[in-house]
Amino acid sequence: MPRWKALPEELDPQIREFTGQLRRLVDRSGLSIAAVADRTGYSKTSWERYLNGRLLAPRGAIVALGEVTGTNQAHLNTMWELAERAWSRAEMRHDMTMEAIRITQARAALDEAGGPRGHGRSRPSGAVGTAGPVAGGGGSPSVPAQRGSLPRVPQQPQAGPGAAPGHGLPPAVAFAAGIGGQQPPPTRRDGGGRRTAVIAAVVVGVLLAVTGAVLLLGRDGDSEGAEAENTPSPTPTASAPVLPAGVKCSGSTCAGKDPEDMGCGGEHVRTLSSATVGTSVIEVRYSETCAAAWARITKAAPGDVVEITAGDAGQNGTADATTAAYTPMVAVKRTADVRACATLASGTQGCTAEVSE
Repeated sequence: MPRWKALPEELDPQIREFTGQLRRLVDRSGLSIAAVADRTGYSKTSWERYLNGRLLAPRGAIVALGEVTGTNQAHLNTMWELAERAWSRAEMRHDMTMEAIRITQARAALDEAGGPRGHGRSRPSGAVGTAGPVAGGGGSPSVPAQRGSLPRVPQQPQAGPGAAPGHGLPPAVAFAAGIGGQQPPPTRRDGGGRRTAVIAAVVVGVLLAVTGAVLLLGRDGDSEGAEAENTPSPTPTASAPVLPAGVKCSGSTCAGKDPEDMGCGGEHVRTLSSATVGTSVIEVRYSETCAAAWARITKAAPGDVVEITAGDAGQNGTADATTAAYTPMVAVKRTADVRACATLASGTQGCTAEVSE
């Protein structure tokens, strides 16, 4: 009977109960962890993680264990689903805790950076926050700015009698431009009247030019806006495939990764081809969900090497003390390109046949 390690104290009660049930199934079967790994297709290292509460077993591993031990699959799947929900809640609590820690650290850093500074030279006259009368003498004094608040804008002096309201132009110029003001009294000397007329004409010309420019820019902006509205939006690129629960990669993102850790095994995998090399059996294991494949060797001896190739990509694995081994994954575009080969410690070599699509 295996001698199990104590489960972590912080383990969720639901996960603890599920892990204990897995241990009892293995105990009742009389199988060692190596034998369980050999019969289920999941490595010994993975089963040690599952049975010690360090990693939640994927559904495929649970299905395989139920088949090996003759356990009712419906009851086992129910317990797995409850444990999976508890595992997700534990991960969410961990993420929230880490986020709270980061927020606390950021606040502390900002408080430290915004603390009182050493006394230096006083601000120059007229700087923001300096008390004093508004330039020109008319208006209320400015209020010293406080830290964290916006400086107040000094009030503009009120227009005097006859001034063009809101424009600040001389009454005569404003009257000539047609925007308010008062008609100037007649002058005795012709020279002064002519000067006033010239100034008014210049101002009117400037105002007309500015108005025309604004209208022109407005029409250009409207036309550009209309063109932007009529321009068809680019075709959106294909989004990443939606993966089933527990599956963590697809295609190129699976290359070089462990199929069990990525959730590509179990119900998501099938054997494309197999061959016998010496006394060992090699298989091409393919997951359409993950768009990836890997090679597995069973009835192996220590030192036997198994390899998976798909086009120019390849991975290999070596059997140790167990009688099974598998390779990391390679991305698969065409199943016809995938082949598994083995080189046994005895020197015997062999490969699977070409897969027909």
